[in-house]
Amino acid sequence: MSVIKPEIDGLLDKTEQNPFLLCSLASKRACDINNMIRGQHLRVTAIQDFDDITTVVSGKDPISVAMQEIEDGTLGFVKEDFDEDIKGANTIAL
Repeated sequence: MSVIKPEIDGLLDKTEQNPFLLCSLASKRACDINNMIRGQHLRVTAIQDFDDITTVVSGKDPISVAMQEIEDGTLGFVKEDFDEDIKGANTIAL
């Protein structure tokens, strides 16, 4: 699978040319979308596999939805918070 729409260059422009940040934002949002859809469908009798339901409901897979939200500017990040999270992840506890 490749990112065709929205274009990868536009997505990287929104995330400071940082592919790690792009993947992190998109994957976190995709998990949120999956959890939201799962919560809605747990109340209904499950007839199809979850992946099929997700695609049927939204017309797109959760990663595509997340990437489009990044492109549209409805999903973003706070640079200072991201930088602090990265620093914390690189700290080794002794």
